[in-house]
Amino acid sequence: MNLPAWIARRYFFSRKKRSFISWLSILSMLGVGVGTMALVVVLSVFNGMDELNRQIFKTFEADMTVSPREGKRFVASPELLNRLRQTTGVSLLTTVAQDNALARYANGQTVVRLKGVDDTYLQRKQLDSALLEGRLRLRDQGVNYAIVADGVRNDLSISAVDILTPLEILYPQSGQSFSVLNPDAFNREALTVSGVFFIESKYDNFVLIPVNVARSLLGYGPNEVTSLEIQLKPGTDENAAKQALQTIVGEKLLVQSRDDLNVDLYRTIRIEKLLVAITLSFIILVASINIFFTLSMLVIEKKEDIRILYAMGATTGLVRRIFMTEGAIIALTGAFTGLVLGIVICLAQERYGFIGMGTVSSIIDAYPVRLDTSDLVLVSVLVILVTFLTSWFPAQRAASVK
Repeated sequence: MNLPAWIARRYFFSRKKRSFISWLSILSMLGVGVGTMALVVVLSVFNGMDELNRQIFKTFEADMTVSPREGKRFVASPELLNRLRQTTGVSLLTTVAQDNALARYANGQTVVRLKGVDDTYLQRKQLDSALLEGRLRLRDQGVNYAIVADGVRNDLSISAVDILTPLEILYPQSGQSFSVLNPDAFNREALTVSGVFFIESKYDNFVLIPVNVARSLLGYGPNEVTSLEIQLKPGTDENAAKQALQTIVGEKLLVQSRDDLNVDLYRTIRIEKLLVAITLSFIILVASINIFFTLSMLVIEKKEDIRILYAMGATTGLVRRIFMTEGAIIALTGAFTGLVLGIVICLAQERYGFIGMGTVSSIIDAYPVRLDTSDLVLVSVLVILVTFLTSWFPAQRAASVK
């Protein structure tokens, strides 16, 4: 029989009298439980937000993007394209010509983010789930089409079923300045709007058009591009593919993964997650301070019992373990309850989404959550560490009673 644990349980579960110390123990246990539950839920929400952003970016951006280290464009020779396509793990390669431009439709106009892509872009099927109206097509029977974001549709009052009103794209000619005497200083292209997509506000100003039309507008040469977007085969090691692609393109070009392109956002989420976790950890700290005072008062109350134990041959180590175990019972009972409640709340939110975002325009209906085993381990280690520190000093004091 583990004597220290048996005595500690007797102290904790004794119903002989409900003293102030007993109620303080319960309060400490509840504090640890609430703090643990809050940490689990909040960390899971941040994990869900991180996963949501990854899903959003996956809807529009490629697995790998090749872009110039300096300048806006570079020449993608047929030899380079063939070598990239033959790289292990590469599924699709899309040539991209992208820049800001002016869009006109009927009586409206707005600045848009023009993105010219080749036919492989639609083969990626990323926009299939984001299509709101019309069809996803860029060129059909010699007719050039444009796919616009919902923000552009709203700004210009575009109708995807109106095939008679074209979307006119204007881009300033190189070396020309617009004035009353030179009104034709723009390259112009008229396209039919084939579809409207919506992902989130970051992509609300995009207009997708055929890459050859974009090159003509932007004044690019036949092989000039802004970037190359590469889609990998499922199961491909991204780091290995990134290194292989970087070796092929050389030092003048940069290969970036989807996470590399959005590293600032992910860093912000991690920093916010850390700061909130530190803030909520103070709840556990305050509850643990209550454990410190509870054990200190319990030592004073049990001085006679401690002296009796010493008279019966108990060692200082045994007495110390009794009060360390008492603190562990209080803290770990609350922590276990908090962990269970936190996991249940997260699983219920993930399945039923009973806590909504509160806005009609939100891209999702409920707060996203994702449980991470590492977070549960981190919370458990934090509780154990704080419990040990706050129980050690009262246990030392109990061991010194003579």
